[in-house]
Amino acid sequence: MSNRYNGTVKWFNNDKGFGFIQLEDNSKDIFVHHTEINNRGYGKSSLTDGQKVAFNIGVNQKGEHATSVETR
Repeated sequence: MSNRYNGTVKWFNNDKGFGFIQLEDNSKDIFVHHTEINNRGYGKSSLTDGQKVAFNIGVNQKGEHATSVETR
């Protein structure tokens, strides 16, 4: 199982569907895309600035990004 991290949504643009999460220890910001937000409802998932979240960190050709994001 992957490590879970806690953080706070630094900002999220609902129109563009992405933003950044600041790690709980303030060490860095992690990119988040709306497709990685676990949403129980329908439609495009979104986050709110200042919202607390738990997530995994994945790596692709563009660098680190949040995966399996859940609100706390």
